[in-house]
Amino acid sequence: MRSTTSRNNIGIKILKVVIPLAFWLGVWQLAALLLDQKTGGHGTLLLPAPRLVVERLCALAVQAEFWRTAVVSLGRIFSGFAAGAAAGTVAAVLTSVCRPAHWVLAPAVKVVRAVPVASFIVLVLLWSPTTGLVPAIVSALMVLPVVWASVCKGINQTDPQLLEAARAYRFGRARTVRLVYLPSVQPYFASGCATALGLAWKAGVAAEVLCQPALAIGTQLYRSKITLETADLFAWTGVVIILSFLLEGVLALLFRRLGRGESL
Repeated sequence: MRSTTSRNNIGIKILKVVIPLAFWLGVWQLAALLLDQKTGGHGTLLLPAPRLVVERLCALAVQAEFWRTAVVSLGRIFSGFAAGAAAGTVAAVLTSVCRPAHWVLAPAVKVVRAVPVASFIVLVLLWSPTTGLVPAIVSALMVLPVVWASVCKGINQTDPQLLEAARAYRFGRARTVRLVYLPSVQPYFASGCATALGLAWKAGVAAEVLCQPALAIGTQLYRSKITLETADLFAWTGVVIILSFLLEGVLALLFRRLGRGESL
């Protein structure tokens, strides 16, 4: 009985992936066919069919430069994400435990959240010694306010009864943080990181498009646009989506294991 239920659950999960994917691929294919007919056979310049995009992606995937570009971009954006998450967490702790720090840091974080991404890209490009640093810095700046807000909320939502119990049992500060605050903050931190990861990818790739480092997915997107290689443009966009999903899945698995108290 359990095995049958398990198989049914797996089948439902597969269908939840296959059906939407098939539907939207069908919409894409139909739109490409209609556009191709309307433009007299030139529709691929605007919207290539899924088959053409897959073929280009497969052709790119056999090139060593493709993998170097993907890995370097992933490293840049993830390093910016990690730096922004760390800075946001530190800022949240400071603003939560120290009122003067809140007076100083909270307005600055809110300004960072309000400034458009394009403005940050231009400013960082102007100040940065190398273009390769721009995507990482911009990604970190996009991540910082999201993680800051999530961690602050987690700290403020800590159960007062648990804190009272910690004081009653005379927990030290380190033990209170480990046994009370960390379990309270962890779900908020995980949620903030999940949201911030998408922002990091969008901002990081946009920065690469503008500053064009030597090895970067954004640089390839810009070159594809300049040369009207629309299939390549879609293929590299697909790479961004795949890498984003993979990184999001790895982080979700990591947070689930941490939530269960498993060792890494």
